[in-house]
Amino acid sequence: MTPVYITRTSSFMPNSPVENHEIEEYLGMIGGKPSRAKELILRNNQIKSRYYALDKEQNVTHTAFDMAAEAIRSLYGDGVNEETIDLLAAGTASQEMIMPSHAVQIHGVMGGGKDIEVVSFAGSCCSGIHALKYCQMAVASGDKTLAVAVASERFSAWMRASFFKDEYENLSRLMEDPMIAFEKDFLRFMLSDGASAVLVTDKPSAEGVSLRLDWIELTSYANTMPACMYAGAQYEGDELLGWTRYNEREWTEKSLFSLKQDTKLLGANIVKLGGKFLMDISEKRGLKPDEIDWFLPHLSSMYFRKKIFDELASLGFPIPEEKWFVNLPKLGNVAAASAFLMLDELCKSGRLKKGDRILIMVPESARFSYAYVYLTVC
Repeated sequence: MTPVYITRTSSFMPNSPVENHEIEEYLGMIGGKPSRAKELILRNNQIKSRYYALDKEQNVTHTAFDMAAEAIRSLYGDGVNEETIDLLAAGTASQEMIMPSHAVQIHGVMGGGKDIEVVSFAGSCCSGIHALKYCQMAVASGDKTLAVAVASERFSAWMRASFFKDEYENLSRLMEDPMIAFEKDFLRFMLSDGASAVLVTDKPSAEGVSLRLDWIELTSYANTMPACMYAGAQYEGDELLGWTRYNEREWTEKSLFSLKQDTKLLGANIVKLGGKFLMDISEKRGLKPDEIDWFLPHLSSMYFRKKIFDELASLGFPIPEEKWFVNLPKLGNVAAASAFLMLDELCKSGRLKKGDRILIMVPESARFSYAYVYLTVC
């Protein structure tokens, strides 16, 4: 198999960063009143700013396709353009439409260029890594030579006040157990819009940072775990029913298209299962903690940072805090794009040196899927 390299990374964040005190100016207030849980949620997630592809009148300024295309164009130069790319793979957790697919819409927005293979991955946070793995396999097999993996999200459309019922939080319960805040309101103060892309090819770049893609491991625990985070669906007893099972009136009454999460299920499993999968990988790959120079964990909230740190230490796989690299506080949770956004910032930070080894971790709470990516700077 041909060695595979990431030779360029890019990001696109729409408009100006939105500070904490501005959130409800963009998204609106549920029931016309400020959230009573907002400050507590922000204190726990430690996010200071995020980006929205809409203005304060809630007019859309960029689609997820627009943002992805902007990120892809930032990869261009020195012979890389719409005429030389021969594969586009895209991932998202916030599809703009049911069909056409996310990736073909991005290809359409890009315009011009040649006819190429295009593939879409939709779901949740791991979908960007699924796109990357597809590119890796295509290049490694010799089928393609220049591929782009991109992930983009436009969650702001889902977070507008009109999408939520007039529900108010019990602050005393939140103080006792911050996990309760993850059920609904937390998403409005955490999720962000944006896009990030990587260029995948069979040769390292002659200049700048290149990353050899050593391996990508993904797994799903859906065979043993129920759905934890969902949209366009509703639990009826133990069965998760999709939106097509309901009439149009119920779509609004049941808030079917808002994001929901089982916080008890999340808290009991998201960190534990991620640690279990890493132990399985370490046995399979012979990976040791001292073979990691940079750890890029996708965090939905900084609340989970210490929990992951403690879990890894308890498993005998400690990763010192000085090796961690996260940008959640300033970018927010951009779901499928978050891993690429961290990688892009790290690559452009000037802190990488030849031989450094990077481990990316992406947990996905939807029905508990996980991705780990291992790269070497060359």
